[in-house]
Amino acid sequence: MAVTDTSPRAPSRLARRLKTAIGLVLALAATFLGLLLVTFIIGRVVPIDPVLAVIGERATQEQYDAAYRALGLDKPMWEQFWIYVVNAVQGDLGRSLLTRQPVAQDIARVFPATLELATIATIFGVLAGIPAGVLAATRPGSWVDQLVRFVGLMGYSMPVFWLGLMGLLLFYGMLDWVGGPGRLDASYEMMFEFDVPRVTGMILIDTALSGKWDIFRNALSHIVLPAAVLGYYSMAYISRMTRSFMMNELSQEYVTTARVKGMPEWRVIWVHALKNVMVPLITVIALSYANLLEGSVLTETVFAWPGLGLYITNALFSADMPAVLGGTVVVGLVFVALNMFSDVLYRLVDPRAK
Repeated sequence: MAVTDTSPRAPSRLARRLKTAIGLVLALAATFLGLLLVTFIIGRVVPIDPVLAVIGERATQEQYDAAYRALGLDKPMWEQFWIYVVNAVQGDLGRSLLTRQPVAQDIARVFPATLELATIATIFGVLAGIPAGVLAATRPGSWVDQLVRFVGLMGYSMPVFWLGLMGLLLFYGMLDWVGGPGRLDASYEMMFEFDVPRVTGMILIDTALSGKWDIFRNALSHIVLPAAVLGYYSMAYISRMTRSFMMNELSQEYVTTARVKGMPEWRVIWVHALKNVMVPLITVIALSYANLLEGSVLTETVFAWPGLGLYITNALFSADMPAVLGGTVVVGLVFVALNMFSDVLYRLVDPRAK
């Protein structure tokens, strides 16, 4: 005979989860609304006339007035903001003045290039930065520690554009080890355009899925240098934070107890201590990834990488404010999404977060 659980534990647990979900939705809505408010204000305070940007400076006063009303600028400010919010929720970020295409369509075209570059750079930063930080923390004051700290300091000190230019000069111009600017050579761009089906928009994945390994190798030769430049910056940040977290963790009592009981040193460091370090390190990696997704403007400019950073830069130089503001909204959404993802990982890595 089955026993029915009449305790209030299950309903209370469901109520807590429902409350957490509602709080998360409200927080996301408030964040998104605040992001739209900031971009709306920026679009209104910049010294650029949106009407002249659309119709040109040679338009007549009648044409100016008609465009002014067509853009909704004659409406009250609160109504303009409400229309802006409704359009943004529906995925309408306006129309680019430079490309004459919807901004959302332009961003969907350029964002995979940035996503591909930032992902490879973050993988490099994690795989190199975490072991380097752990080794430095376990040998404080040694030559390994000094080397890791020096490499990290150089990563913070050297300008990204200078490092990119020197990398192009050495590895592309002099040694010819890597491909040049852009995602592909000109001859391979036509092959990719007509022979490779678009699945993700990321060249390495799409060419691998279609079996076009010659285009894959050419794309790999182009991405390795800008990814290494960004990955070096990411590695410097991750290794420094890993070293700080590990030094604090290795001074805890449970580490001393494990060593006294005879547990192997590698297990104490790489299993127990590193597992606890991964909880705050998730936030560090997520923020580093977000910074690479939105902060690779100089790298994309130096390497002529047709991503989101270069798109926003060209739009800014052309006074294309719809494109600039639309890109800013997307960048903000990326930060929000990565923060949510890091919260989910918290619960997987640390059971106490449940």
